[in-house]
Amino acid sequence: MASPEHEDEQRRPGPGRPLPPGDSLFTPGAGRLRREVERRSAVPLVWLHQRPRWLPPAVLGALFVAGLTAPGWLGALCLLLVVVSFLWLAFLTWPSLNRQQRIPRILMVSVVLVLAVARMLGF
Repeated sequence: MASPEHEDEQRRPGPGRPLPPGDSLFTPGAGRLRREVERRSAVPLVWLHQRPRWLPPAVLGALFVAGLTAPGWLGALCLLLVVVSFLWLAFLTWPSLNRQQRIPRILMVSVVLVLAVARMLGF
């Protein structure tokens, strides 16, 4: 039985889309680092899942365009935020990917990282 303070939350439908089917958000048999990253990522991932589908790619696209157009360190910072987002999502999905699915993620992170470094160096 749910505690009285959480009873209200269980009856109310949550905002956004329902969570995908499955028993767990965590990788079975994962090492300590992966378990910790997955545990800390659970709340942000659920929050992102509840936003409209177009919002996360739109924000990353806006950061990417801002990174390409903003001068110097500001542009580099925007691009680094894109890199960190890509790395985070790639890390979380890595165990379920095959080689053909991993290569584009590596290339994408590498290209945006090179662009960020070029921005920092003034190119």
